[in-house]
Amino acid sequence: MTTAAFEVKPTPAGPFTPKLVTAFREGYDVGRLRADALAGLTVAIVALPLSMAIAIASGAKPEQGLYASIVGGVVVSALGGSRVQIGGPAGAFIVLVATTIATYGFQGFLVATMLAGLMLLALGYLRLGAYIRYIPHSVIVGFTAAIALIIFAGEVRDLLGLAIAHEPAPLWPKLSALRAALPSANAAAVGLSAACVAAIFALKRFAPKFPGMLVVAAAAALATFAFRLPVETIGSRFGGMPSLPPMPRFPAFPLADVPKLLPAAFAIALLSGIESLLSAVVGDTMTGRRHRANCELVAQGWANLASPLFGGLSVTGLVARTATNVRAHARTPVAGLFHSLFVLLFLLVGAPLAGYVPLAALAAVLATVCWNMVEWSQLLSILRNDRGEAATMAATFLVTVLRDLPTGIAVGVTLGAILFMHRMANMVAISGTSPLEREETDEGDGAAGAQSDEDVVALSIDGPLFYGAAASVEYALQRIGARPKAFVIDLARAPFADATAAHVLGAFARSAARRGAATWLAAASGQVRGAIETNAEAGVFAGFAPDVASAKAEARRRFTFLPS
Repeated sequence: MTTAAFEVKPTPAGPFTPKLVTAFREGYDVGRLRADALAGLTVAIVALPLSMAIAIASGAKPEQGLYASIVGGVVVSALGGSRVQIGGPAGAFIVLVATTIATYGFQGFLVATMLAGLMLLALGYLRLGAYIRYIPHSVIVGFTAAIALIIFAGEVRDLLGLAIAHEPAPLWPKLSALRAALPSANAAAVGLSAACVAAIFALKRFAPKFPGMLVVAAAAALATFAFRLPVETIGSRFGGMPSLPPMPRFPAFPLADVPKLLPAAFAIALLSGIESLLSAVVGDTMTGRRHRANCELVAQGWANLASPLFGGLSVTGLVARTATNVRAHARTPVAGLFHSLFVLLFLLVGAPLAGYVPLAALAAVLATVCWNMVEWSQLLSILRNDRGEAATMAATFLVTVLRDLPTGIAVGVTLGAILFMHRMANMVAISGTSPLEREETDEGDGAAGAQSDEDVVALSIDGPLFYGAAASVEYALQRIGARPKAFVIDLARAPFADATAAHVLGAFARSAARRGAATWLAAASGQVRGAIETNAEAGVFAGFAPDVASAKAEARRRFTFLPS
């Protein structure tokens, strides 16, 4: 019999109940504690070099990436809606963070992150988490590939050891500066970074469970010290790292300038929400569990409020570290707490040693991260199989590279929505007993087609009646060539209707009435009938019927001149 070390009285879990509470309610024993501790240590080993590399690439100090892993990681694991989510700084944020810091300074970036935290709290508490997941997959693949390219361009300086006094943040000026600085390439840095990249990929291929990134960074530091390699290190660029996080304090930023930070804050909140929910889905897929989306957004909101108080970077859920956590047999969110604890212990004990880590090695770490960020199989599949999705992905990629991330996502989502509406509109079909009007020819004016033999013509609309399909429905209805005494429109296979479609149906009924025909609607669902009654002109339809047969019978009773 297993003895529970921690247990909370069982009560029903709500949408904002953290999974940590759920885990304790189930009973938390020594076996789970041991598994979570080992998983947390494994993830911390992965997080150490990545957190520092991401911070440096973002234009911040290496310890500020560690602060985000420590503080943000604790909050995400303690309050989050996923059992295995790991929170911390993400490579996807590098471009956005670097741009914000370059524009508003580091203190302005901290305020923008806190504003993003408030936005995430609002999204979570308003239960809007499901809407973030409506972003098309092609958009996610496109902007992820763009971010990877931009990050890699930012690492070329340290990969090659180039001497650049000021490296521009935008991509094209950055590439121009890098090209101009190529003659200053440092052979030692080039050789070291190439060796590190090769070693990381080799270890991943032949020893996937080995903490390759940390081992390679440590080996590069040892080689730099032992052979006195003339390469830049964390210590030479940033000085010594503090052994403790600072005391919490609010960022010093003019209150009057806070509104200027809203676009950056919105972008941080959007990216944090997308990344965290994607990561939670990955965790669900690997564990067979189900996360609480709105609870996860709330946790990300609190994490992005807490991390800046300690000078930390923006926080989100991390796909790679979450997957590592699951593979290391994490059982509960306690593993994420252990991850943050081990990162803190490293800061306390190993901060002086971090100064010896060469920047070429950290750049190599991020270069491999960039390669892994690109979903190559998904990208190639989209390019081969779906021209519409490929165009959406390409537009997202190009706009993100040439403009910025928020604009890229906005363009991608807009194109994705248009593509979706086009496909849904093409699914709408109209069929029935009535012939369509003949197309105009030289022999006739096409005023009317052959008349139907029936006095009651039944038409069936198959597909969603929304504004995207309204033009197609209107065109088809206008070409009805019959001149009956009554129309019956079967809506049994119309799952949805909006105001635009209701107006189109009303316009058809008015046109039919001018020709002396009445229009009945049959088999409409509650939503469809409600939309039509709310938005169409009152009295334009002869009535609603439960099915086509009933509508025809009602028409015959209404018009006594019709045969029974």
